[in-house]
Amino acid sequence: MNETEAIRLFKCLSDKSRLQILKSLAIEDMYVERLAERLNVSAPTVSFHLKKLTEAGAVSSYKSQYYTMYSLNRALFDITLLSILQEKSEEADLQQQRDAKYRQKVIDTFFEYGKLKSIPAQQKKRRIVLEVIAEQFERGKIYPEREVNLIIADFHEDFCTIRRDMIGEHLMERDARGYWRI
Repeated sequence: MNETEAIRLFKCLSDKSRLQILKSLAIEDMYVERLAERLNVSAPTVSFHLKKLTEAGAVSSYKSQYYTMYSLNRALFDITLLSILQEKSEEADLQQQRDAKYRQKVIDTFFEYGKLKSIPAQQKKRRIVLEVIAEQFERGKIYPEREVNLIIADFHEDFCTIRRDMIGEHLMERDARGYWRI
């Protein structure tokens, strides 16, 4: 289910009468007049709501003798909310571009000629700055503390704070052997 279909379905489900129709159809297939009688509303009102539910893909219709019968699209309701949320968004590329632009803006603001001008106070910006510094460390290599300090000192004089923040942000780990990039 794509984003547009999900939005249409959620809007459709936000009406009490439509939910009552769906609950009735979950029990058995019905025709308009039977639904109207059961819900104590007029047949035109039920028809209006069934049209919306059909457009959203929640119900389908078929002919049975003289009646148009409506049935619940059970497969649609077997889809989990998590699977809808994990579906690739139509705006994913646009969001990635915005994120990249924001990241570059932070880097341009806090770095000058490869040096860190100041450590950002805002956690989101500090994380970006720390990620830039972490890129200087090879994955899988264990560094002694002195070497870590020298690499960080190339960016900023307060290497202790940056080293501690990199561990706190889970960009690096340490034990008795030394430090390594995660």
